[in-house]
Amino acid sequence: MTDTHHDRPQLFERGGHLFMVAAAIFTGLAGAIGAVLFRLLIRSVQTVAFGGSEGVGDLIEAGLLAEPEDPIHLAREMTWYAKIAIPAAGGLIVGPLIWFFAREARGHGVPEVMKAVAVRGGIIRARVVGVKALASAVSIGTGGSVGREGPIVQIGSAFGSWLGQTMRLNTMAIRTLVACGAAAGISATFNAPIAGAIFAAEIIVGHFAVIQFTPIVISSVVATVISRWALGNHPAFLVPDYEIVSPFELLPYMAAGVLAGLVAVAFIRALSAAEDIFDKVPMPEYLKATVGGALVGVIALRLPEVFGVGYTTIDHALAGSLSVGLMAALVIAKIVATSVTIGSGGSGGIFAPSLFLGAMSGGVVGMLVERYFPGATASSGAYALVTMGAVVAATTHAPISAIIIIFELTQTIDIIPALMSACVVSSLVSQLLNTESIYTAKLKRQGIDLNETEDPNVLRGLYVRDVVDLTPEVIPESANFQTILDLVVQSDHDQFFVVTESGALMGAISLSEVRRLIYEQESLQHLVVARDLVETQRPTVTLDDDLSVVMQIFSGSHVDEVAVVDIHEPTRLAGTVRERDVLESSHREQLRRDLAGGFSTSMTTVGRGKTVDLGDGYWLREIMTTPHIVGRSLQELAIRERTGVQVLLVRGRSGSAQARTGVRVPSASDRFEEGETLVVAGTAEDLRAFERMTAHAI
Repeated sequence: MTDTHHDRPQLFERGGHLFMVAAAIFTGLAGAIGAVLFRLLIRSVQTVAFGGSEGVGDLIEAGLLAEPEDPIHLAREMTWYAKIAIPAAGGLIVGPLIWFFAREARGHGVPEVMKAVAVRGGIIRARVVGVKALASAVSIGTGGSVGREGPIVQIGSAFGSWLGQTMRLNTMAIRTLVACGAAAGISATFNAPIAGAIFAAEIIVGHFAVIQFTPIVISSVVATVISRWALGNHPAFLVPDYEIVSPFELLPYMAAGVLAGLVAVAFIRALSAAEDIFDKVPMPEYLKATVGGALVGVIALRLPEVFGVGYTTIDHALAGSLSVGLMAALVIAKIVATSVTIGSGGSGGIFAPSLFLGAMSGGVVGMLVERYFPGATASSGAYALVTMGAVVAATTHAPISAIIIIFELTQTIDIIPALMSACVVSSLVSQLLNTESIYTAKLKRQGIDLNETEDPNVLRGLYVRDVVDLTPEVIPESANFQTILDLVVQSDHDQFFVVTESGALMGAISLSEVRRLIYEQESLQHLVVARDLVETQRPTVTLDDDLSVVMQIFSGSHVDEVAVVDIHEPTRLAGTVRERDVLESSHREQLRRDLAGGFSTSMTTVGRGKTVDLGDGYWLREIMTTPHIVGRSLQELAIRERTGVQVLLVRGRSGSAQARTGVRVPSASDRFEEGETLVVAGTAEDLRAFERMTAHAI
């Protein structure tokens, strides 16, 4: 690259390094303030819903410094109908709030942020900040069985997106600020700066590129400093004294990891099932959260511990003050309660429920190990602590984030060996049984596969319908040898397909067989030989078969042409496919992949949103489609006329209809889809004009 102005922008130029550092600081500050206000809002809603002597002024003065307690002790004293009515009333508020103002605020937050980064170029509507904060505070404050970490991630990310859009930054910069907001939310919520940065990079962005990781770290640190000033510097949980009594103790910790993986898989599948069930319930969408809240209240009649985020109950498990039976029951109850809350349309995170499930299942293992091997192991609370991280690792498929989060939550270094063992085992179990994490499972149901990779066998992406010859050489079964010879002379085919009078396919005669009998022409020319020469045991394919199936047939036989039959009528000849056509299609597809792969490699070298120097002042750039151009065509947008930029290629997103072909050349009437990326070329000024146009309403 030779254009030093564009390749090494001035430090304070929009989108430059110091500019992004300043934006990250501002995002971290906003994320910390949002986390503190969100905690206050939850406590205020709890006070109104469940009662208590604290007023809002008292909360600001003293209660804000403490972790919001779950309303378990207050719920125990309530009448049965109040336990059902309060969460139902919360759902009655949350459902319409989300449905009519910001539907992306529904659910646990993180998948929505991942979707925005993956398919919307980081664009999140600004109204999500207010709607998500209020809806989640009401859900949690009225007893919904959800956590506050997912909401604060989405709130922080929405603010980062708003900041990037307001400053008219490019797609890569907006995505970076979205990740900064997520990191700030996690850091401020858990007092965990390292975990916040790792979570944002590993889960939200998906990589640790330095150009994006630096602002993320800065945002995370700023959020932690502000939250510590407001809330104090202390671990989120009261952890027991911990030590590894014996090296053999790692075995029961690994066993706890297996259990954690199974619990996580049950949680993921239950959550998906609940969403599917409530989708089919014949009632208005905005009223389903009311039903979900009432069902949580029914569960809380016997087990009020399912109310709220569950941190109070987690502290009891860490202290070893809960019975085995109660903890086992709470594992099942919490899975159901959280699945119902989120599946019905409530708003809240799954991180705290994952910690809850880990503490309960680990507590059960710890109690049993302590009972049968007294003095040879740590307390049950230690197992609860380790398994908290193991369930988080298994649900998110992000063991690194889980290990660091638990370490920072507890501020206990001695826990690391056992924690690493359990997290790795639980992640393996979860991934073996469930390929999707709790975040990507929701996206997969929406047709978005973030893990999708191109099949290395190019023929699996090509189909018989793409290369079929609809005019095969057909011979009636009553044809004589002379008729066959005349057809062979005039045709360039090697296989001749014999059909009955009704048109049913009998088989084929190969050119090699005709050559073998040509010296007997005199004796055969007046005989009916088609039915005698035909090979009836020939393999056939349908239009829907991929070309890898066809190539297997060619490789395992002496023929180089195969009959294509109707999938509904296997005896009706629909066409033929030849080996040379299959090979030609394979070569074209491989060439396309090589070209696309070469471009992708060059773009990765300079980073998304950066440019590749084409010479003579022209640059190549890959830009994500934004909501402002989705659904519109090149002709409607008049991109070249308005900005001077030429759209060269369009890359389809994973899971889309274009994913099979990967890259296409757009026509004037071709409409852009959500999640696609445009490969454009133009001068540096033209590209900036194009990004401004796509980032704002036209």
